[in-house]
Order: sequence, then structure tokens, then C-alpha cells
Amino acid sequence: MTLVEHLEELRKRVFIVVGALILFFIVGFIFVQDLYRWLIADLDVKLTILGPTDILWVYVMLAGVFAITMTIPVFVWQVWMFVKPALTPRERKVTLSYIPATFLLFVLGLCFGYFVVLPMVFHFLMSLGEDLFATMFTTEKYFRFILNMTIPFAILFELPIIVMFLTSIGIINPYALQKVRKYAYFVLVIIAVTITPPDFISDFLVTIPLLLLYEVSISISKFVYKRKEKQLEQEASSE
Repeated sequence: MTLVEHLEELRKRVFIVVGALILFFIVGFIFVQDLYRWLIADLDVKLTILGPTDILWVYVMLAGVFAITMTIPVFVWQVWMFVKPALTPRERKVTLSYIPATFLLFVLGLCFGYFVVLPMVFHFLMSLGEDLFATMFTTEKYFRFILNMTIPFAILFELPIIVMFLTSIGIINPYALQKVRKYAYFVLVIIAVTITPPDFISDFLVTIPLLLLYEVSISISKFVYKRKEKQLEQEASSE
């Protein structure tokens, strides 16, 4: 393919991703009230709004998060289709597994942030002002709080896939990851302590999954690296 043909192919893939994003956004907006009711079902306080535009902002935000989540498989599929001609049959088979794994890890990160981290942080913050303040939450601020407690974990949970991809193209290897393990642990602990209430249980419940995630990433990197070395040895012996 010429450069122009590559650019046309890239434009085609981008249009498909944007089209899927718009489609899922419309679907999310249609069911946004159901999604809103589900998110506030266990909330003990009633949310308020300061103006009509707050309602629109919340609806757009919820529909947008839904659209981005559902578009992830489409995005990864289009990336795979774009690079597919440059891959060997073995590489195509391996990288094809990235598509469901990327989506599942993103959703798993969202669930971890929403069901584990969010309740701990929320109840801790509420306990600070118990019997001292009249509690009133605006809808916009509450859902911004939800985003801050969930989206970072959805991104962090993509770490194994990122490591797998970078190992497969030779940018990193498991030995480098092991070498910087203590620094990575330090960063992950800082992240966990920063986003959780200042008590040991909360810090522990968030830190352990993040550390396990890093260890899983190392194991995945080892698996990919060894398979890559074995393949190179077979190619060298066949020559």
C-alpha cells in the first residue's frame, strides 16, 4: 500500500470508531434516565441542581461514559484491522485476544472503582461532617466525584494489556519490569493512599489489587517474551 492508501485506510477506521461512538452515545442518551436511577438507587441524600443546564451536563456525561465503554472493543478491533496486514498469522491470532481483554479489564476497573473505592471514600468523607453540616449535594458535583473514583481505575486496569503489547513489540521486557518493581510499588502505593481515606483498611483494599495487577503484568510480559524468543530461535534454526 502507498502512503495515500494507508491514510485512506486510517480515515476509514477513524470514521467507523467515531460512528460507533455516536451510535452508542445516542443509545446511552435514550436510556440515560434508567442509568441515572440505578446510580443513585442506594444514595441516602437527594441530589439537587443549580440550573437547567446541570441536568443536560449529567445526561451528556452518563451517555458519554457509556458510549466510550462500549466503543472500546470497536476501537481495538479497528486498530487490529489497520495493523493486520503487517502481522504474521501467529501475531494476528495473539493480538486478536487483545480486543475482549481490553474491554473486560476496562469494565473490571470501573466496577472496582465504583463498588470498592467509591463507597469507602464516600462514607469516610460523610463521616467527617456528621451532625455538623446540612448535607446537600449537587448532581454535577456528585457525578464528577463518581468519575474521579472510577475512570482512573479503569485506565490502571489496562496495565496488563499495555505491558503485553509493549513486550510483543520489544519496547520493554519482564526483566526491566522486575528491576523497577520497587519503584513501581512505591508509585502504586502513593496512588492508593492518595485516593483513599486515611485508614489502613481502605489503603490495604486498594493497594493489594494494584500490586497484584503489576505482578500479573510481569507474568504476562514473561510469557510473551519467552514465546517471542522461542519463535526467533525456530526461525533462526530453520534458516
